[in-house]
Amino acid sequence: MRRTKNSSSVKKSCLPPFIRTIKGGVVLRFHVVPRSSKTAVCGVHESALKLKVKAPPVDGKANQEIIRFLSKSLGVPKSAIKLSSGASSRQKEFFIEGIGPREVPWTGNTSRVSA
Repeated sequence: MRRTKNSSSVKKSCLPPFIRTIKGGVVLRFHVVPRSSKTAVCGVHESALKLKVKAPPVDGKANQEIIRFLSKSLGVPKSAIKLSSGASSRQKEFFIEGIGPREVPWTGNTSRVSA
């Protein structure tokens, strides 16, 4: 097999569009649907994971619920999860410290996952 100059880009191109690896962890992109019956990943919306959130988008409650859900689903402490962008938007990115793309359960089958 022939090696390319930038073999790391080959690995990154194999990742789904909603996950990005950076030093120290991963960044996950979500399309959030607030005020749902329960909090769950329910598929892919464009280049983001579609995340239904039970909490309303008021006073940061939906963001807090997402952090709780990610912590439980990924088995990391809440302190390892940071909102990177989209504090008041449906399009959000979260940095999760200390995990790699293989530890994200939604990279293969993105059917409904709830916690």
